[in-house]
Amino acid sequence: MADLNLTIDGKQITVKPGSTVLDACKQAGIYIPTLCFHPDLTPYGACRLCIVEIEKMRGLPTACSTPVTEGMIVKTDTDQIKNFRRGVLELILTEHPHPCLTCWRRERCGPYDICLRNVDVTLRCVLCPKNKICELQEVTDFIGIDKVEFPYVYRNIPIDHENTSFERDYNLCIKCGRCIRVCQEIRGAAAIAWTMRGSEALPGTAFGISLKEADCQYCGACVDACPTGALMERDRRWEGEKEKQVLTTCPYCGVGCQLNLAIKDGKIMESVPARENDVNRGQACVKGRFGIKEVVHSPERLTTPLIKRNGKFEKATWDEALSLVSSKLGSYAKDATAVLSSAKTTNEDNYVAQKFTRVVLGNNNIDHCARLCHAPTVTGLAATFGSGAMTNSIREIGNAKCVFAIGTNTSESHPVIALEIKKAVDKGGKLIVGNPRGIRLTNFSDIWLRHAPGSDVPLLLGMCKVIVDEGLEDKEFINSRCENFDDLIGSLKNVKLDEVEKITGVPQETIKKAARMYATNKPATILYTMGITQHTTGTDNVMAIAYLAMLTGNLGKPSSGVNPLRGQNNVQGACDMGALPNVYPAYQSVTDAANKSKFEAAWGVKLSDKTGLTVTEMMDAAHEGKIKAMYIIGENPPISEPDANHAVAALRKLDFLVVQDIFMTETAQEADVVLPATTFAEKVGTFTNTERRVQMVRKAVEAVGESKPDWQITSLLAQKMGVKGFDYQNASEIMTEINQLAPSYGGITHARLETGGLQWPCPNADHPGTPILHTNQFTRGKGRFMPLTYKPPAELPDAAYPLTLTTGRSLYQYHTGTMTRKVKGLNDLLPENLAEINPADAAKLNVQNGEMVKVSSRRGHINAKVKITDVSPVGVVYMNFHFAESAANILTIAAIDPVAKIPEFKVCAIKIEKI
Repeated sequence: MADLNLTIDGKQITVKPGSTVLDACKQAGIYIPTLCFHPDLTPYGACRLCIVEIEKMRGLPTACSTPVTEGMIVKTDTDQIKNFRRGVLELILTEHPHPCLTCWRRERCGPYDICLRNVDVTLRCVLCPKNKICELQEVTDFIGIDKVEFPYVYRNIPIDHENTSFERDYNLCIKCGRCIRVCQEIRGAAAIAWTMRGSEALPGTAFGISLKEADCQYCGACVDACPTGALMERDRRWEGEKEKQVLTTCPYCGVGCQLNLAIKDGKIMESVPARENDVNRGQACVKGRFGIKEVVHSPERLTTPLIKRNGKFEKATWDEALSLVSSKLGSYAKDATAVLSSAKTTNEDNYVAQKFTRVVLGNNNIDHCARLCHAPTVTGLAATFGSGAMTNSIREIGNAKCVFAIGTNTSESHPVIALEIKKAVDKGGKLIVGNPRGIRLTNFSDIWLRHAPGSDVPLLLGMCKVIVDEGLEDKEFINSRCENFDDLIGSLKNVKLDEVEKITGVPQETIKKAARMYATNKPATILYTMGITQHTTGTDNVMAIAYLAMLTGNLGKPSSGVNPLRGQNNVQGACDMGALPNVYPAYQSVTDAANKSKFEAAWGVKLSDKTGLTVTEMMDAAHEGKIKAMYIIGENPPISEPDANHAVAALRKLDFLVVQDIFMTETAQEADVVLPATTFAEKVGTFTNTERRVQMVRKAVEAVGESKPDWQITSLLAQKMGVKGFDYQNASEIMTEINQLAPSYGGITHARLETGGLQWPCPNADHPGTPILHTNQFTRGKGRFMPLTYKPPAELPDAAYPLTLTTGRSLYQYHTGTMTRKVKGLNDLLPENLAEINPADAAKLNVQNGEMVKVSSRRGHINAKVKITDVSPVGVVYMNFHFAESAANILTIAAIDPVAKIPEFKVCAIKIEKI
């Protein structure tokens, strides 16, 4: 459609079709007062402040809800408009404490100051936040109200302090409805709605229940949408105006939300989701919104190096600590040392860590927690596609005609991506959920495949069989883009749907419906996480997903693809940087002679061509005395490793352990030397999110104590050990070296990232990045099918251990809890581990809700409270792994996938006993 022309206050404007009058005014630089309008919400027109005059149109239409038409003539500042706006605003102010809006001292008042203008204290201007975060103040200034003629009615509603992070003060509510609409339209939570009617109407929960009972996710979207101080972060109310704002990347999950950190007096006041980006567009989760500042400014932060002497830690200088570490690490045989890097640190940190391992220690014994989450994604997708990463972009999910979410509790682990799923459904897209548990996504799914834990391969092959048998496959795509299709056909000949039903517990008719729905609604996208990967058949599971996508031609197109959702902020980047035992940066094999020569030339040393040890193999080797020393950066094996007691025993058998972290973790407590690192907010670098988007991490505050960035500590250690090539002055220099050695990062520089993220592959400085992989051909050439057969989990329930344990993550905590458990608001929401069991199992065990029980496996036992819920299927117990005092991984089994070497966290046999 052609652009539209209109005139606003005598000014000629051209806008795109679909623009509203308010959009046009903004484009023209003309301010229109609004209170109920929000750019992310459907136009509402309730506050009536944005009224304008339009020739040949009766009345005073609202600019926010009136679409532009060709030749429209608009006036925004006539006397009639000004008088109408003043009257409307005065009516709004009759129910809002307004001395703060008209007082010339508003920016200097404290909460208990005596008013110099002798305003009646019953008006309670002391309640109004003195931080200039109030759109109502801006509107009042624009309209020019310095006195309200109508009588003021104070509601006298107690402030709601239910949540530690934010307060609800409905004395300041102007009934714009933005909080309700964002909760319903954007978040899909509907935790709040209008209560009462008429003049008594206010936002609230149904029947006055608590936000927690209303299934509030505490994301803060309502707080961010509120134009007054009715909803506000508690600590922010009286802190005053921010001095500066720093845009950075969230340090939690793999979504990579962009956050604005508000800074005052060298401290973070709050973290607010940024709108102008392609990732989160103004949304965040509870951790990103309310779980930042208490971590960065925690009194428990490590501030100086520590050396353990006579069983106790003593403060040391950096020179003392690095000298000791240097002498110890340099004293062992090359194969007797190992390094664990971290998915929580930057790309630059990880690059230096893997270079240190290979250049200084002389081996490839480096790994990180990707081994415990998405290693099968790398092995499975590399075998089928040639590249082990998310094929499409987050933003595309909302336009998919079908979303198949299998083995992912997206609402808990990747809440902002779950919003895209909701968007797709709202547009009429189909949703298939494959999950043993009744997660939030099942509430609005079209089909729920409630399969037994560990039965993914038969379920997926069953769907493939239906597609082939009914002729729903994309023959042209298979013939032109794939190879070895006969291998899949051979596997499918052995698939019997009645047997699949017995193994999975899913009726075969439901499997048929799901297969047809996925195959016939294009584009279709598949999302998965650890419910697929954390199995002894994790690689097979990923390959089966790839087959389903190739079979239907759902690859290389917008809103399609195979999309593994990465769990930690930089788990994708840590893999990209080569913090793995078998590859250099950009997945260049260490056993390939040409690759070895390339990196030897760049780094000036001879390198090992022997594949190193994975993290689980490191623990075994340490336990056996083969690994003598370890350097662990930001990882916490006593909580994250399977059979965690074995991991603790292994660490204690080491001759020397150095740990680099921001807190005294369970791993650090076992160390001989502890080195204090900076948080993400105290350094510069990059994270790579789940969609391969590299984004800047910017320094917002100064480092606490003597802490240093991880890359700098590792570089200083390398220099102390007499090795050249680690004299970096800043993180940008490290990225320059990455550009030269990692082809997929060749064009990604800090300077380019200042204007926004770039998705790899981005081979040169002129390349725009790659939102969609495999558009014309797969990375390996043709997509490859291979034979697949079902293999049951390593440990199934029996008479002694009759229940299945499956583990996962919570919305309110993160990984091993080293960060989130420092945040009071998050601990209030989930203070302890729970054993979630089905009501039928609870009745059989004669246990009550909230009762403490003993949960045991063949590897150990823990105590936990029971939560009785039909979210868990009969026979399956679910627990989180975030809690050191009730560590679920004491119970899990160390059986591994033979290809990816990932442990089977998702299935092991347990029993529950009353205490």
